[in-house]
Amino acid sequence: MNLPSTRRAALALALTAALAPWGAAQAQAAYPAKPITMVVPFPPGGPTDLVARVLAQKLSEQMGQPIVVDNRAGANGNIGAVAVAKAAADGYTLLYNTSSITLSPSLYKSLAYDLQRDLAPVALTAVVPLALVVNPSVPANTVAEFVAYAKANPDKLSYGSAGNGNVTHLAAYQFVRAQGIVATHVPYKGSAPADVDLAAGQIQFMTDTINSVMPFVKDKRIKLLAVTSAKRMALFPAVPTLAETVMPGFEAGAWQGLMVPAGTPAAVVQRLNAEVAKALKNPDLRDKLAVQGAEPLGSTPEEYGTYLRKETERWAGVVKATGVTLE
Repeated sequence: MNLPSTRRAALALALTAALAPWGAAQAQAAYPAKPITMVVPFPPGGPTDLVARVLAQKLSEQMGQPIVVDNRAGANGNIGAVAVAKAAADGYTLLYNTSSITLSPSLYKSLAYDLQRDLAPVALTAVVPLALVVNPSVPANTVAEFVAYAKANPDKLSYGSAGNGNVTHLAAYQFVRAQGIVATHVPYKGSAPADVDLAAGQIQFMTDTINSVMPFVKDKRIKLLAVTSAKRMALFPAVPTLAETVMPGFEAGAWQGLMVPAGTPAAVVQRLNAEVAKALKNPDLRDKLAVQGAEPLGSTPEEYGTYLRKETERWAGVVKATGVTLE
């Protein structure tokens, strides 16, 4: 049967339209067809890396492909963020980001990527509360006692952080400013060296992630006075929050999430989101996070995008108040 060319063209278009959903479904079902790289923009063994590897292992088990953790440390997470922003938008390069990504737009004079333009949110994953910790030589066992001691010794105390403009710096800055404490900030290249110096008495206090300071607290090399979560932690039920002591309503944490290059197919983003949600409900994964003091979160891509915008706005004022700018 010979059909007019216009009729053949119409039939071809109709067939293409009919097969399009099937093709999209097949493409989604085929993902992932090869190993996935999860870029962690912080050093191996650090608080972010520890949580990322637990999640990567569970996602790998669920998705049937290896998920290789690639540590690209430096510049408060920006080196890793740039690498992912410039990667192919095919779902095979993921960014395991932290709250630092919402601080960078205010901290850095220029960035090689734009958070809103170059990266797409997948899901919030977990939050690691911060802890107010002091060297054992500090004569204080409560937050109130520490504030009184610090105010009685202006300019004699120093506090460490994982780096200038890091959340461990900004949370401590908010604390000392709110309490009228005058102390010197000492930035380190990561939590690990700061924790060691705190235990050695080179600095007197800091707000650091609970999973980073936990070994020192358990060995009584440093004292844990409070946590920055909204409610007390199950691991340390006797330890109060800053909110219930001297800073009502205060909450801060090193939250974490998953992002991909902008332009990654929506079907792939949704698949990743569903797999993260499934992993975060897994009892084994939740137990492993609990050991580290990390709390599972979870969100839709849209909810995470909204959260990123709000956090960027929230920390902009704090960064401006510190006067810190980075190249």
